[in-house]
Amino acid sequence: MNTQEVANRLVALCRSGENMKAINELYAPNIVSTEMPGAPSPSVSGIDAVTKKSEEWYASVEEFHGSEISDPIVAGNHFSCSMKMDCTFKEQGRIQIEEMCMYEVNNGKITAEQFFYTMPPN
Repeated sequence: MNTQEVANRLVALCRSGENMKAINELYAPNIVSTEMPGAPSPSVSGIDAVTKKSEEWYASVEEFHGSEISDPIVAGNHFSCSMKMDCTFKEQGRIQIEEMCMYEVNNGKITAEQFFYTMPPN
């Protein structure tokens, strides 16, 4: 798949609530995932670590109230999209999250992702 196809597939899977399937299908074994400084796992490498980080994040959510993802913007082997989520977390209560998501694609797989957002208050 080229970058546009990977981007379209990621957005489609996220819109249908299949975010973990997106990781399994679209991410390279050597994926690097970077969160904002101060996040529980600010940077992890490898598909197993990214999967674990995502599973821990989903386990921290008590209830999803809604989410949306924009259409992707593609430039070369990079793409970005914005995501919004309204979630009640087990430890923090209800929070609306809005983030910019940046991805790098090589050989038909996502090799890097980075998320930009305002950290919620503790």
